[in-house]
Amino acid sequence: MPEPRRPLPADRARFTGRAAVLAVVICAIALSLAYPVREYIAQRRQIDQLQAQRLQMVAQLRTLERQQQRLNDPAYIEQLARDKLHFCMPGETCYVIIGGSGHGAAQAAPGSATPWYERLWHSVQQADRGGPGAPGGSGRPGGPGRSR
Repeated sequence: MPEPRRPLPADRARFTGRAAVLAVVICAIALSLAYPVREYIAQRRQIDQLQAQRLQMVAQLRTLERQQQRLNDPAYIEQLARDKLHFCMPGETCYVIIGGSGHGAAQAAPGSATPWYERLWHSVQQADRGGPGAPGGSGRPGGPGRSR
């Protein structure tokens, strides 16, 4: 007669040998895939960076090709010689303004509407009153820094 089976105690762990083997296999798969996945992500990032760098190089190449086309134009070369090297054609009288802005009266200073002598006279009067900008002046007549 077969022996009756003993019931499993309720406090016995449910962690069997099969579950342990399955856990070890899953951990081994995860560890074996971790390095290749990390390398794949790093290579994708590098590919994206190289593509962005390639786009920058293409844009720079187009800019340089446009500049090369302009440099093949004799009129552009002549204009560069006049602007950068101050060359004059034979028979021309050229003037160089030292300290000027470079491109004529179109870039005149906003305060140049009044003549220089009026600005000078106003600055002398302001300095005499001890106005702002005067050395040691307080900006008030008779204030500290004024000696009479």
